[in-house]
Amino acid sequence: MQKALLIIQTAFIGDTILASSFAQEVAREYPDHEIHFLCRHGNQSVLDGLPFIHKLWVWDKRGSKYKSLWRMIKELRGFKFDVVFNLHRHFNSGLVSLCMKAKHKIGFKQNPLSFFYSKSINHRIPHTVQNKSWHEVQRNLQLLQAIKRNYPMAINPKGVRPQLPITETHRQKVQDLGLKTPYVVVAPASVWFTKQWEEASYKNLVSRLSERFQVYLIGGPDDFALCERVKAESGAVNLCGKLNLLESAALMETATRVFVNDSGPLHLASSVNAPSTSFFCATIKEFGYGPLSDDSIVLESPEKLNCRPCGLHGHTSCPQDHFKCAKNITVEMALKTV
Repeated sequence: MQKALLIIQTAFIGDTILASSFAQEVAREYPDHEIHFLCRHGNQSVLDGLPFIHKLWVWDKRGSKYKSLWRMIKELRGFKFDVVFNLHRHFNSGLVSLCMKAKHKIGFKQNPLSFFYSKSINHRIPHTVQNKSWHEVQRNLQLLQAIKRNYPMAINPKGVRPQLPITETHRQKVQDLGLKTPYVVVAPASVWFTKQWEEASYKNLVSRLSERFQVYLIGGPDDFALCERVKAESGAVNLCGKLNLLESAALMETATRVFVNDSGPLHLASSVNAPSTSFFCATIKEFGYGPLSDDSIVLESPEKLNCRPCGLHGHTSCPQDHFKCAKNITVEMALKTV
């Protein structure tokens, strides 16, 4: 039987994108193994087609998610994995690890079932080494180093950027839009209100950028109304719901610059090394989820705010009711990064 190992990351889309670089490094260290990857439904598109992933397993949480989970566990138990790497820190992924027939089970101590692991690593946020904050891609690689002692940890996280299976089909879809150049890409939406730069600021920025560039606004179907308001009379093009994730990344590939929040589109920009300006409002780059492009600039409040950061993931509203972490980032600051 072909030797195999399993990587588990069933968190959100941004975490899955960042985990792609971990999968690539594992494939390099285990060239004689098949790499299996378990992700949640909806995230498979950013992994499907990567040459170093042999089989993609998708956990569908819609409907009877636990029946779906047990069915998948039974299928996975048909493989005798040499190693299981669990990048996720929640109970369900720990349960999958526990049920696997694997000699080595490696994950983070913060998983409630980590006492069943053969090796567990502390996941620290922020994680500072020699006065430098580690990125999530570096934290993930600790799991690989736990079993491959000679694995050289990435000093520069830009050297282990996430990988996406972008094809010429995705690029052709973008070209079929009839792109006007030069252009910039703006992704103004976020799941969390406090991780999103203010709508009025985005509207002003898009208006100013439109004087020099064609502006393309991207996001999911639910972001269409927001982007219509941001677009206003600027001449920007609202592409919300018209491009999938890989097509959006392909659009970023040849952009003059990409403007994003601390959210999933930021990691899309990193994967294609797109010049980026990211707005960090309630969160901070020291958490380890910042940009990895060679030309990347993080904008944050110049004023030191005692309330910032107010949480790891953001909130639906500002806990202090002033939202200075976003208001203090000006449009002029953003324009200077072009």
